[in-house]
Amino acid sequence: MKFRKFIVRSFFLLLIFSFLLVGSATIYAKVMPKPQINVANRIVFYDNNNEVFSMGASNSNWVKLNDISSYVVDATISVEDKNFYKHYGFDFLRILKAGYINIKSHKTKQGASTITQQYAKNLFLDFDKTWKRKWNEALYTIRLEENYDKDEILEGYLNTINYGHGVYGIENASHFYFNKSASELSLSESSMLVGIPKAPSNYSPIVNPELAKERQKTILEAMVKNNKITEEEMNSALDEKLEYYGKKETNDLKTVMYYQDAVLNELKTIKSIPSSYIETKGIKIYTNLDIKAQTNLEKAIDEELPEDSDIQVASVMMNPKNGRIIALVGGKDYNYSQFNRAISAKRQVGSTMKPYLYYAALENGFTSSSAFTSEATTFTFSESEDYSPKNYNDKYANKPISMATAISYSDNIYAVKTNLFLGSEAMINVVKRVGINEKMPNVPSLPLGTKEIGIIDMTKGYSCFANLGEKVNPHFIQKVEDNNGNVLYEANEDNEVVLNSSLTFILNNMLTSTYDPLYIDYNYPTAISLSSKLKHKYALKSGTTEGDNWHIGFNRDIITSVWIGYDNNQTLKTTEYKYGQNIWYKAIEAYEEGKEDAWYDIPKNVNGVFVDPISGKAASDETKNKKLMYFIKGTEPADTEEVFDEKIDTIKKS
Repeated sequence: MKFRKFIVRSFFLLLIFSFLLVGSATIYAKVMPKPQINVANRIVFYDNNNEVFSMGASNSNWVKLNDISSYVVDATISVEDKNFYKHYGFDFLRILKAGYINIKSHKTKQGASTITQQYAKNLFLDFDKTWKRKWNEALYTIRLEENYDKDEILEGYLNTINYGHGVYGIENASHFYFNKSASELSLSESSMLVGIPKAPSNYSPIVNPELAKERQKTILEAMVKNNKITEEEMNSALDEKLEYYGKKETNDLKTVMYYQDAVLNELKTIKSIPSSYIETKGIKIYTNLDIKAQTNLEKAIDEELPEDSDIQVASVMMNPKNGRIIALVGGKDYNYSQFNRAISAKRQVGSTMKPYLYYAALENGFTSSSAFTSEATTFTFSESEDYSPKNYNDKYANKPISMATAISYSDNIYAVKTNLFLGSEAMINVVKRVGINEKMPNVPSLPLGTKEIGIIDMTKGYSCFANLGEKVNPHFIQKVEDNNGNVLYEANEDNEVVLNSSLTFILNNMLTSTYDPLYIDYNYPTAISLSSKLKHKYALKSGTTEGDNWHIGFNRDIITSVWIGYDNNQTLKTTEYKYGQNIWYKAIEAYEEGKEDAWYDIPKNVNGVFVDPISGKAASDETKNKKLMYFIKGTEPADTEEVFDEKIDTIKKS
């Protein structure tokens, strides 16, 4: 009994405190200026040609409340806030009921936000679950109620809420889902749309038709309960078969929302933009998006990835000279998965790690012709610690091969021997210098790429090769302005020299061996199928683990990275490797179409010498295949080039 009295007393004290708090907030709201809801949170996105590609939750397709189907209005009020026209921004009885249910069940089963609260949150606030955010939400709620009538608030709410697939506002949603105006929506269509904002990625009928149908039924039952429709009308609406249009009136790319999400993610990191501009004045974001490149990248993905497969993709296209990311894909279709693998996922990178190792080798006196023996090898580090890496398909030369050949075949034995010879710190140092901040394990297998790294970080690392040693800052946003044209932010594109330009030139030329027919011998170059497809010269490296396949390639103008795999890490089939390779070459060739080769001039301290491509030894008149390779002057190979194997005393042949 005492405990019950304590609970009741505490409850009433809390209620009194809440009323005092709301009263104080009301006084504050009365002295504050009227919030401008027509521009608040209005974010306009521009591409690299200063053309609008998205307007977010803006008022571009704002429709009056009288031009919205009454079914939408009734459904929204019934399910979101049945006392909307009776309360002053807060439904205290609903708050108490929700609190009681949540405490009793020990779970958050019910929410109590009114339409005005939700509108305030959508307009002016982020979604962090902090007390400060809750307090600001209450203030904005009261300010809206003080300055606007109920119809204006409801109209604004319906014109700005998220209906999924990057679609904001009821008019945009009506056209996207049903190819009609909001005034023409039927009861069935209206109840389907009204169910989406609760969780757009879950309740979109395009993504989850079964969940969306269940949600629609909940909406209709609420309308019956609130005497807005009859049970007969409800059943008729549930029986109506809906056809979904699924297209936007402007910019119908399925993947451009991944780019937009990446832009918003970067926007959060820019401290120089006052939150007040976003909250109350709106902003214009000038991005580096190249619509043509994004379109061609999406086209390549559509052509290669089977629709009926769960295989996923992430891809980045970046200008290596300045770090401008011109295209990005975080999945094969934003309509079905909003998880952005390009900015939020880290995956094992496989042999795409090896160029960092081989640059370290060049820096430590190796050349394109430096040779190790490729053969089945067990590396013994103690009596109980052995390591036996294998080459793909267990193919070995059983003879010394050059570094260029090791790159061409992605030879694991050569890579591990090189790492042991140099010590892992040499490779780790290069990885850090190019801007990859992941902690690297100091192990012999490091160059085989079991470390998980994000695709933007890998693209950043390779860009140091692409621009001959300069580290760039990958970025989506070029400039941000307020609605009056005042510049709030401009990207810093100052590069930092971190690698030797002559050595990167030599490495880049070795990376063309991955599709060079001159390297066909006891094995085939890893991308030999591209030799007849590529019309321009690129450096290219692939990487494969059980569940990941990578292709990263570049020239002076563009770097393109592609990852494919499954979200659940299931093993890739060998036949699926071609998807990533084909996406890569189609996207980069489309970008370079009609252009001359953007390759590199030979540095003054570098000589070109014809060698036997497999052994790396200097070519003679009797050499059958000859390949022009590049060397720092004074390091050109002889026809009796030494082999480094005997210098590693930790190796035991199996």
